[in-house]
This record gives sequence, C-alpha cells and structure tokens, in this order.
Amino acid sequence: MSERLSSGVEKNMAVEGTSTDRFEPVRAALSAHLEAGEELGASIAVDVDGVMEVDLWGGHADEARTVPWHRDTLVSMWSTTKTLTSLAALVLIDRGALDPNRPVAHYWPEFAARGKEHIEVRHVLAHTSGLSGWEQPFSVEDLYDWPTASARLAAQAPWWEPGSASGYHVQTQGQLVGELVRRVSGRTLREFVGTEIAKPAQADVQIGARRADWPRIADLVAPSPLSGIPAGVDPEGIFMRTLIGSPARDEHVDTPQWRSAELGAVNGHGNARGMARALSVISRGGRVNGHRLLSAETVDRVFEVQADGVDLFLGVPVRWGMGYALADERTMPHMPTGRICFWVGRGGSIVMMDLDRRVTFSYTMNRVGEGLLGSERTHSYIKHVYQALASTD
Repeated sequence: MSERLSSGVEKNMAVEGTSTDRFEPVRAALSAHLEAGEELGASIAVDVDGVMEVDLWGGHADEARTVPWHRDTLVSMWSTTKTLTSLAALVLIDRGALDPNRPVAHYWPEFAARGKEHIEVRHVLAHTSGLSGWEQPFSVEDLYDWPTASARLAAQAPWWEPGSASGYHVQTQGQLVGELVRRVSGRTLREFVGTEIAKPAQADVQIGARRADWPRIADLVAPSPLSGIPAGVDPEGIFMRTLIGSPARDEHVDTPQWRSAELGAVNGHGNARGMARALSVISRGGRVNGHRLLSAETVDRVFEVQADGVDLFLGVPVRWGMGYALADERTMPHMPTGRICFWVGRGGSIVMMDLDRRVTFSYTMNRVGEGLLGSERTHSYIKHVYQALASTD
C-alpha cells in the first residue's frame, strides 16, 4: 500500500483505527457526527480490493456513555443482516445445490400450499414472492420459534401475484431463505454463515449472537416508537399487512431471546470491518481472504434485475437484483451508477459492494437514525467515500 495509514490516536482522540490519507475526510465526518452527538458509537470500513484502507471506530457502546466502542464491539444490524443471508444463498447457488429458477417447493414441498407451487427461489431473493409478512395472529414468540415461523409461511397464500412486483420482505426473507439453506445444506442458517462465510473470510459476523460475545455487543438506541396508523394508510393494504405481520420491534433487540434466535432478516451481529470482509467477496469477483466462494458467473447473477419499480412496502423505486438492491439514483442519490449492489438496516447501517472499483463500504452504528434507506449520516459517509475515490482516480 503506497498511502500512509493515519492513526486515530495521533489525529483525533474521538475516532480510533486507521485510514489512508485519501480517506481522511471519512474520518473527519465520523468525528464530526460523534462530536455533535448525532452518533453514539459507530464503525466504518472501506475495503479496496482486499486492502482495508479504512478501519475506524469511535464513541460509546451504551447510551450512558460509560463504555467505549472498542475495535471488536458488535452491534445488532437489523436488515443489513439480509446481505449475509443472501450471500449464503449465492454460495449454494454457486455449488449447484440451489437453483434460483426452480420453485421453492422443489426444495420445500410443504411450501406449495395455497397456490405457491410456482414461486421460484429468485422471487424470494428479490422480495417478489408475495410473502412480505405473516398472517395474523403471529407473535414475536412465534418468530423466535423456527419450525412455527416456517410452517406458517408455507401454509399461507401470497398477498399479490408472485413475480409481478416487489414488496420488501422485512422479516420474512430471513425465514424463507434460511429454510431453503436448511433444506439443501442440512445446516441451520446460523451454522452455514458461520462455517461457510465468516470462517473463510475471517469476518467477525454472525446470525444471532453467541452467548460468549454478549458482553461486547453495543446497546441499540432507538427513537421513541410510532403509535397508531399513519393518516391515509389503507389498514388492509400491503404496507400495513407487512408492518403488522413483522412482529420484531426495537424493544426486542438486545434481549436474550433476540440474541439466541436465528432471524436471518434482522438479527445479525457484526461491525463494519466484519461486514466489509464478508461481503467483499462480491466486490472482488468471488474471492475473499485467499478463498473462492463464488464464481464470476454467480456474482453476475446478482445483477439480473428481478424487479424495478415502486416497492409495495417501501413506497419508493427499488431495483432488486438477486438478493440485493442495485444502485439507482432514485433510491440512493450519493451512490454512483454501475455494478453496485447493497442493502441497509434500520437506523442507517449499510454494506455496499462496488464491482467497478472493487470497493466494499460498510457502516454500523448503535444510535438509530431517521430515514427509509439509510440516515443522513449514512449518505454523508457514502458521499465522502466516493469523493475520496474520485480524487485519486
């Protein structure tokens, strides 16, 4: 590496870790957000073709600001978890164990009930299956019970014509993809991610959280919950059915039940470094840490557009590829166009994979920010990353 790594100890006590000179504005942005109190604790990583040019962290792991955010601090990542779950599916697709164009029922026969026999694996990966939430009654305790949650989805009818449009599968996608992983690999999603992704990538990421790691998990601090149904929203529409049919809420995060559960859509735990390492396999054409997890052909499949239009739940245009959203200025204004895929978690966490530049950017935090697809902080960091990259092109 030709650029000098700067030390957080030397330059700013609020931010620790290392970054190359060209990414100094990213460090400054993190420092500014911490000093303004907009961030409580956070980590940022930028992997450039296998070199971690940015590995920063700072702030506190608790709302009382008594516990510093350390290098190995973890945090519950909400929907950024889906990037790991989709990667597990891609690994199985690459091995020929899972075919995205085959019906889900080929692998999971019970799933064929109620007119779902033609729903394909790719529909699940692209949020177009029509199963964006569980039919009521369905509780968070049901969500925590894997056999119950899977059986309920297998037994219900789709809420719209599968494949015709996307409707973000807020909490069901982890169950649907996770059940496929179980059926074809014989292992739980948690086990598969741990042995087939985290271990070869040497990435500090996991679905749920091992009890031994609980002491290093930062508290997730969320704003006051919304009450009531927003004015003008159809209580029988896809948005409300999905919201009500996705029972996990902020108050469930950081509980023993949450950490012990296997929720492939929402309860992954990690930090920016770990996520950048794990997902850099896509940015780098299928290789990570000396291991080939995916072929170039499988990576290309990520960019096969499965849906392109206003998402029935999110209410904004999203271009869905195979397991990931694809760069679109309508959705992410500071993200350039090109071969870029990504997804975000509630509050602002993100992993984005830029194949044109072989760059992987990740951000995790514990103060939940406002915004549908990333917070103002998320977009600020993306802007600074791409300004730094453009300055040295």
